Amino acid sequence: ERDIRAWIKLWNEDPRPFAWVKTADEILERLAGYLQRIKDSGH
Repeated sequence: ERDIRAWIKLWNEDPRPFAWVKTADEILERLAGYLQRIKDSGH
């Protein structure tokens, strides 16, 4: 918890907007593959 709070403090000193590096379609495709693997594993 201490490390996380230290990271937050440091980040907040020079905050930057989050930049998505993948398109929505790329994210959804990856998620669909993950969900299929879960389904195939019987979980």
